[in-house]
Amino acid sequence: MSAGFLPVPLRHWPAEARLLLGMLALWCLLGLLVLGSASWWVAAREMNNASYYLTRQALWLVASWGLLYLGLRVNLRRWLRLAGPALLIGTVLVGLTLVIGSTVNGASRWLVLGPIQLQPTELIKPFLVLQGASLFSHWNRIANEQKLIWLGVFVVTLGLILKQPNLSTAALCGMLLWLMALASGLPLWAMLGTAATGLAVAVTSIALNPYQLIRVTSFLNPWKDAQGDGYQLVQSLLAIGSGGVLGEGYGLSTQKLQYLPIQSTDFIFAVFAEEFGYIGCVVLLLFLLLFAFVGLRIALSCRSNQQRLVAIGCTALLVGQSILNIAVASGAMPTTGLPLPLISYGGNSLLASLLTAGLLLRCSLEGAGLEPVRQRHQRRRDPHPQSAG
Repeated sequence: MSAGFLPVPLRHWPAEARLLLGMLALWCLLGLLVLGSASWWVAAREMNNASYYLTRQALWLVASWGLLYLGLRVNLRRWLRLAGPALLIGTVLVGLTLVIGSTVNGASRWLVLGPIQLQPTELIKPFLVLQGASLFSHWNRIANEQKLIWLGVFVVTLGLILKQPNLSTAALCGMLLWLMALASGLPLWAMLGTAATGLAVAVTSIALNPYQLIRVTSFLNPWKDAQGDGYQLVQSLLAIGSGGVLGEGYGLSTQKLQYLPIQSTDFIFAVFAEEFGYIGCVVLLLFLLLFAFVGLRIALSCRSNQQRLVAIGCTALLVGQSILNIAVASGAMPTTGLPLPLISYGGNSLLASLLTAGLLLRCSLEGAGLEPVRQRHQRRRDPHPQSAG
């Protein structure tokens, strides 16, 4: 590939960046294969088109790789300047879901704009990472007023997500910011206090929202009400158990036909486990472990704290959300509404995930000093460090 298409020729990329790009392509291909198997029964029955969800996912995937390319081409400093306004707009959109949003299963998480459904809680995740890196990397050099303003924005954003209600996404975003703050070197006492506060908020939310409480209690013993509150988890566990060591074979899952609910999004891992078995699950987990290792290698190669925190946040977001989704499907955590990145059906999740991946690749290129000449000249003309605002 020429430098006209990429910031620098692919052969000059660091080994970590080239490996990460290949893993992303493999991840997306696996996602299409698994989704095609998981969705054809429901698509044929409900849409009279077995490839309905697969075709739409492929179109969203093309647009999402366009966002990855944009993340790769644009200087990270520009992304950091854009993060604040984008996060504020995203917070407003999350607030609008509570007023004019589409409600599904008791949760208002979508804004319907003609044929397009926006899920702001997914789209703001990359900008939450960017703004968190912008704030925490300069924590000791910015005014207290600016710290309070952005901490307040984070609290409002998480509060609105929690109000939808969407405890799982609020918890994921909160843990993501907490991890980035910890990596930036903030005092341990402050981090422990924040963790205790977050835990108290989560417990309060569960106590005040009956459906969340039911999910927690049914998770502890789903077989007690296998045809009611524990139905989703019981069917997921049956699918995973049916896979055995080697799996039933691609496309041969029976649980997806009329038993396993939400098989194309929240519980798509159960379909994967039934068809590819224990061996397939171990390979997938090793894949995520390798992805995390490569992401952390990129973070260690970064030249500035901002780049390092962006790389840590992007890696934690993609791998952490994947682990949480798998934990839910396998009964290690209460049932939540987190998609499996790059595999679950949904355009919003694809857009956010591949933009996040593009930012991670950008961190690798800048960490290795691989930037177009014009961008280096621009950095010399703008020597002042990026502020948190």
